[in-house]
Amino acid sequence: MNARYVVRRSDSSAYEIPEGLAPGSNGLTRWCAVGYDDGAAHTDFGISRLAPGGSVPAHLHSFEESFHLLEGEVVLATPEATVHLVAGDYGVIPVGVPHAWRSVGDEDAVWADILTPPPRKRYGSDTFGVPELPERDPIRVDPRDPRTRSFGAITSEQMDPGRQSQALLAQSASMRTALLVYSGISLKMMVDSDLGSVLSTMFMVQYEPDGRAGPHDHPLEEAYLILDGEVDATFDGESIRLGPGDIAWAGVGCIHSFEATGAPVRWLETQSPQMPARHAYRFVRDWSYLAEQLEEQA
Repeated sequence: MNARYVVRRSDSSAYEIPEGLAPGSNGLTRWCAVGYDDGAAHTDFGISRLAPGGSVPAHLHSFEESFHLLEGEVVLATPEATVHLVAGDYGVIPVGVPHAWRSVGDEDAVWADILTPPPRKRYGSDTFGVPELPERDPIRVDPRDPRTRSFGAITSEQMDPGRQSQALLAQSASMRTALLVYSGISLKMMVDSDLGSVLSTMFMVQYEPDGRAGPHDHPLEEAYLILDGEVDATFDGESIRLGPGDIAWAGVGCIHSFEATGAPVRWLETQSPQMPARHAYRFVRDWSYLAEQLEEQA
């Protein structure tokens, strides 16, 4: 496939039983929106659904798995903790860590996830069944409790630049809780190296009505799940309006841009591999400026 980007519309979602990814599971389906078949080398991004009464027995992967719960409730067990997740919670399951899922409540649990590097079907989806984990009473995600240090929670208030005071934050104000604000854009980091991830990051992005990011590309892959509002995007020169439930992916070298449509828009974004310390962005505007200066000096 030659295209360096993918767009998947919410009305074309296709949920299937992920046989290799969750051996012995009951009630689990997943929409793989972007993966190896699309030309991705670092990203398998999708949405998983676990029906009421469903479960996924203990297993582990040779890839990293990060997630953000969108709807419902679910219990996730790992050797570190058994956590009762609710909408807004997120976390990372490192490579080789056993884990199991089970449904709670009477509605589907729905979460977005990124698997990196992408699982390979020819190697059993790089997944291995393991003995069941000891039963423990689930605890809720608590940013100040080290037992849930691989998890976190995000709310709409955390995306509001005017609500960043110490009294309103769930944990002590620091770079960990910082909200990055620029050009009508607010960005809140969720899953990163501080949480235990080494292969990808996951964060929330919000554009105000005047928010805009000019054409640029990266030495990494990005995936986007639009949660609220609409955004006008370009991918390698093609203009596309994305709305709630739509998923897009930009590969290495894909020049892309985003502009709000006159109303706020919010999306979940992932990057894989993690952003390098320098030269993570290559803005067309800046390098065009250099070309102009060199031409004038010639």
